[in-house]
Amino acid sequence: MPKLIASLTSPFARKVRIVATEKHIEFELVIDPPAAPDTHVPEFNPLGKVPVWVMDDGHSLFDSRVICEHLDNISPAHPLIPREHRPRIAVKRWEALADGINDAAALIFMERKRPAAQQSPEWIARQFGKIQRGLAAMATDLGPRDWCCEHNYTLADIAVGCALGYLDLRFSGEIDWRRNHPTLSELYDRLMQLPSFKDSAP
Repeated sequence: MPKLIASLTSPFARKVRIVATEKHIEFELVIDPPAAPDTHVPEFNPLGKVPVWVMDDGHSLFDSRVICEHLDNISPAHPLIPREHRPRIAVKRWEALADGINDAAALIFMERKRPAAQQSPEWIARQFGKIQRGLAAMATDLGPRDWCCEHNYTLADIAVGCALGYLDLRFSGEIDWRRNHPTLSELYDRLMQLPSFKDSAP
């Protein structure tokens, strides 16, 4: 059985967990925070980051976008990435935007763990700017639709939902994305009705 090496708070790992669940792919979840002093993550990913998907033959895949594409290709159930070029690129664009928000949020979180005298307010403000612009772009592109792309539930919705959940986890008192972008709030509430989202909530 393949293994997913992850941390419970990583939005990238959550994305992979949801995709695997939606695709009916069984896996063993191995919790191994890469920042822990006794972590084994670098043994499977030279970059020392999660998620890592370890296949039955021992080979590992890393970067959530690579893993999700692999999972969508190996199982015919519930395709999450379109095969045709234009809708496929649309879904991947949504994923890149959501992942960028996650990257900025993680950078703020890590910066704030440094001693106060060493933190850069300008750097933190720059990352917050990325998040706010990303949220505004997602809300504009979503418009009145139920789902991000072509009225179908895809990887785009999963990626966006993981980003919104991570903002709730880290910045619930600072970023009021629900009030500022009610259509995103409606999308996230819709996603949280799915067992894959409920079971993977950080």
